[in-house]
Amino acid sequence: MHSRRLLQNSVAKNKNNMNKPELDIVIPVYNEGENMLDVCRAFERHVKTPFRVFVCYDFDEDNTLIALQKEKHNFEIIPVKNRGKGAHGAIVTGLRATTAPAVLTFGADEANNAEIIDGMYGKFKEGNDIVVASRLIKGGEMSGGPRFKSFLVRMGSFFLHRLAFLPATDATYAWRLFSRRVIDTIEIESSVGFTYAIELLVKCHRLRWRVAEVPARWIMREKGKSRFNLKKWFPHYAKWFFYALETTYLKKGPETVTLRQKAPCSK
Repeated sequence: MHSRRLLQNSVAKNKNNMNKPELDIVIPVYNEGENMLDVCRAFERHVKTPFRVFVCYDFDEDNTLIALQKEKHNFEIIPVKNRGKGAHGAIVTGLRATTAPAVLTFGADEANNAEIIDGMYGKFKEGNDIVVASRLIKGGEMSGGPRFKSFLVRMGSFFLHRLAFLPATDATYAWRLFSRRVIDTIEIESSVGFTYAIELLVKCHRLRWRVAEVPARWIMREKGKSRFNLKKWFPHYAKWFFYALETTYLKKGPETVTLRQKAPCSK
């Protein structure tokens, strides 16, 4: 009921934006009501690219949906119920629901990064299939959070960039922009957490498609609870780490990338 009412309110308010969205933004949520309102307000202030938002939720009583009913926004909000399990299922469900030429995955606690979205879309318009939001280049930031997690992120990304020649400095950050070609063509084989992000990146690299990046700021969340589980997800990240190394040193090429059936193969 909450999601149906939210969609009706959104459609009535946003007829102009919903005709030809250039960017779909996928946001997985789990009781992110307060954070999500901050994100929506930030989008209204900073994002000029015509867009709509897919709010991917697990259960109808999620307080995110309740909070979104209390405010009207000048863009379309589409609630999408998770057809899988956990964060991974929510994101993949959202990705499959999109139709815009570019798709951005974004965190419900990332309001501070709304100002880089137009720049990311600009990189896509230049012909890049993935645009990475990087915490590790000049202008980027990682602030707060467990030191061990920060160490692993920095070291893993450093080795992938320097040894596997991955064309991005931040391999694991979950929030990035993908072209329609990436979403429609590349099969997502990951099954947990946010590993889809590194998987699509290393596969895009193996396909020799273009990748760009822009600086982003990651600040330890103040509201809500993170669902990141390093101990549980680390082996799944490691799989794609070795995948990237095999691309460089075993010379594995585009023909080895698992593609979606009957997917378009040209941009």
